[in-house]
Amino acid sequence: MSAEDTGAHVRCRNPIDAAVFADYWLALLAPSDEEAVELHLLQCDPCAARLREVISMAAGVRKIAHDGALRMVVSDALIQRARSEGLRVRQYDVPAGGSVHCTVTAEDDVLVARLAANLTGAERVDLCLCDESGVEQRRLPDIPIHAGGDCVVYQESITFAKAAPDSTMIARLIVLDKSGAERVAGEYTFHHTRTIPGPGPQ
Repeated sequence: MSAEDTGAHVRCRNPIDAAVFADYWLALLAPSDEEAVELHLLQCDPCAARLREVISMAAGVRKIAHDGALRMVVSDALIQRARSEGLRVRQYDVPAGGSVHCTVTAEDDVLVARLAANLTGAERVDLCLCDESGVEQRRLPDIPIHAGGDCVVYQESITFAKAAPDSTMIARLIVLDKSGAERVAGEYTFHHTRTIPGPGPQ
């Protein structure tokens, strides 16, 4: 039986914290801390196995994100990288209070919307996705924003969009203050037309 097999049945007495694992994988630790983690991993099969799981999970998430299958807020740099890698990006720019008629084709790889908004001074912003009546269906809390930025770049799931029927979605950028009070920084209406033949989502 290998050390890895026996290690699966042994608990580490001083397991590495999940946040430290993440910082180690992203090369964010100070050299002395990184050396301590590596020394621990050399001597601890359970923690080494956990690291392999983290790496595998990160690879899976990276592939899903690269395939445009996630609903998330992204950066301009990520969109530029997608284009540089030859991916076809369909983009819609929408002003606050505006609406757009949109679609997606079988050849599109990534679908994004640039939501214009003045978020100066905002400490927390949520992105709410609503049905055509304005009823909230999903919320992306505390999305990343850039100081002085004039928009949020939202990536819709290309997998969902390709299967979606004709429909209307309303997105709202909600700014929350320290007391939790909310105000709408921008509302955006998307009128989606399906152009890909075949059955819709089951």
